[in-house]
Amino acid sequence: MNQTAAGASHHTTYALMRRLLRESVRPYAGRIAQAVAFMALMAAATALSAYLMEPVVNDVFIAKDRAALWLVSGAVLATFLVKGMASYAQSAIMSNVGCRIIADNQNRLYAHLARMDLAFFHDRPTGTLISRFTIDINLMRGAVSSILTSLGKDLLTLVGLVSVMFYQNWRLALIAFFVFPLAVYPIVKLGRRMRRVSANTQAEMGQLSTLLEQTFQGIRVVKAYGMEVYEKGRIAGIVERVRRLSFRAACTRAVSHPVMETLGGAAVAAVIAYGGYEVIAGRTDAGSFFSFVFALLMAYEPMKRLANLNISLQEGLAAAQRLFDLLDTEPAIQERPDARPLTVYAGQVRLEDVSFSYVAGPPTLSGVSLEIPAGKTAALVGPSGAGKSTILNLIARFYDVDSGSVAIDGTDVRDATLASLYTNIALVSQEVMLFDDTVRANIAYGRAGASEEEVFEAARNAAAHDFITALPHGYDTVVGEQGVKLSGGQRQRLAIARAMLKNAPVLLLDEATSALDTESERKVQAALDMLMRGRTTLVIAHRLSTVVGADIIYVVDHGRLIESGTHAELLRRGGAYARLYAMQFADNENDPTPIRAAKA
Repeated sequence: MNQTAAGASHHTTYALMRRLLRESVRPYAGRIAQAVAFMALMAAATALSAYLMEPVVNDVFIAKDRAALWLVSGAVLATFLVKGMASYAQSAIMSNVGCRIIADNQNRLYAHLARMDLAFFHDRPTGTLISRFTIDINLMRGAVSSILTSLGKDLLTLVGLVSVMFYQNWRLALIAFFVFPLAVYPIVKLGRRMRRVSANTQAEMGQLSTLLEQTFQGIRVVKAYGMEVYEKGRIAGIVERVRRLSFRAACTRAVSHPVMETLGGAAVAAVIAYGGYEVIAGRTDAGSFFSFVFALLMAYEPMKRLANLNISLQEGLAAAQRLFDLLDTEPAIQERPDARPLTVYAGQVRLEDVSFSYVAGPPTLSGVSLEIPAGKTAALVGPSGAGKSTILNLIARFYDVDSGSVAIDGTDVRDATLASLYTNIALVSQEVMLFDDTVRANIAYGRAGASEEEVFEAARNAAAHDFITALPHGYDTVVGEQGVKLSGGQRQRLAIARAMLKNAPVLLLDEATSALDTESERKVQAALDMLMRGRTTLVIAHRLSTVVGADIIYVVDHGRLIESGTHAELLRRGGAYARLYAMQFADNENDPTPIRAAKA
């Protein structure tokens, strides 16, 4: 929380404003110019309405001129009609610009985040990122809107009214505006405080979004363990902190009002005292005086908005700073300038002396070298935390090696374009990700532009077609968030169908059948055997009986490769693999059908 506020203070208001205007406002300079033109027309009409008070008093009320009555009344009506139409026009244009700024920044932010690496998302809660799209960008739009409206409509209106005041009586004008410079210092100080409070409030709102998302997604666990009271307490704690910060922000905003009210009252009192004395002494007429007072009272509101502009501005700039911090963060996985599309002609995968660590400390992998022959199946086995999934992540280049290399058909994955690398790799993991969309859309996610028949064929090959057609709306059934309306086995089969549809030459299976019951696993395993035929496949499995038919098995422990060979060879050696297998075989003699080696 404090870091957010401190970080915001490192960037000057001028620098943030300059970037905000350059990146978000400049593309709409033409539309804004139109709005400013209508603002100028509105300001002129406002100033004219104040000036018309002079003939209203002198010609109508004092001179009792009937012709002037109708003439001045018509002028007042026309003035307010023009003012209303100009106000609508500028408001509509500025609203359109504001909505476009929100849309542009949301699209820009998503496009940037889509480029980021996995480590970036693992380090940042989802709710915090979502708050950038909603709370921060809307606050930023508010800052831009405040600036343009105040510097356009309010400033021009104030200039027009001040001109009327000086035209009517320059001495009264000087008296009226002498006290307002006194408000500058407290307003600036309040703006700085508002920026700190706003930054902290937005940070807390991000934490609230994250916690809400976690509890809603994990509601089964919350209820199963009776943790409703605990979660209510956590939510209540953040809500209370947000309440205190929001109250502090409201108080900060409210402080400016008594300052301006007091100064405004002093100015009006001074004008009435001096102006009334001048009228009584006969040195000025009543019409000029009332025109001046009317202009002064009308100038009070735009003057107050301009005085409060810094407070609203700092609130939006705190949000803009958080947005810019994200946009300025570069992904750790970068495409090299000379990267070329990856052409997979065979599919051989080779890791050469690979070392890797997620964080500072002992490496996750140390000096790992292995090869998956083209069109063959390799299995990674070993205890949890041994580094198996890390090897898979490095092949897909979700992370980059610290040293060594990962190559496909002799091409280092770091030399290939990311799009071509991902095109040539299909992944089915233990953690199935389904979108809140139809079954058809979730399978078709595997390849853009796939035909309906191709989607059906992939589902059949994944042993999913039968249960899909039994759903209420078949392939058009919406699966819910994370596929919550389906069983674990059904979700896994949709994920496998998606990978089948992609038809990539390199296949990565991370416990791909772990969520299936025995009958479903046999069906899916048969489909996987067909899918792996002629493809280079890496399988991660804890149940060794499912990988006994792999062409080569690698045993990983504590980030090192300790054994490799076929199932039979490893059993004969009597090493770590043999001990793991004997232990698992003793626990369960009825394991599902093992993976068979893929035939080219």
